[in-house]
Amino acid sequence: MSSLDRLSKYTPEMLSIARIVIGLLFLEHGLSKLLDFPHGPVQPAIGSLIGIQGIIEIVGGVLFAIGFLTRPVAFILAGDMAVAYFKVHAAKGFFPMLNGGDAAILYCFVFLIYFFAGPGRWAVDGSGK
Repeated sequence: MSSLDRLSKYTPEMLSIARIVIGLLFLEHGLSKLLDFPHGPVQPAIGSLIGIQGIIEIVGGVLFAIGFLTRPVAFILAGDMAVAYFKVHAAKGFFPMLNGGDAAILYCFVFLIYFFAGPGRWAVDGSGK
C-alpha cells in the first residue's frame, strides 16, 4: 500500500475540516459587511445589494460550515460568487489579482468542488460519507 493510498482513507475527514474552515471564513465576510465585525469598510442597508450579499454570506457560511444541506448551499454560493465576480470585479480589469476578484473565483470553484464531492464525513444533516 503506497503512502498516497494510506492518506486517501482520510479524505472524508479532510473534506469536513476544510469545509468548516471555508464556511467560517465565508461567514466572516458577511459579518464584516453587516455587523462591522471584524472591522469592515461599510455597513450597508440590509436591502441594498451589498446588504443582501452579507446575508447570503452569513447564512450560507453557517450552513456550509455545519454541513447542513451542503450540496444545494454550495451550488447557491458558487453561483453567488460567480455573479459577484462578474458584477463587481471583472469590470475593474481582466486579471483577477488586480481587479480584486481572486477570492471570488477561488470561493466559486471551492463551492463547486463541494457541490460534487459532498460535505465529507462530519455533517449535521448526516449526508457525509
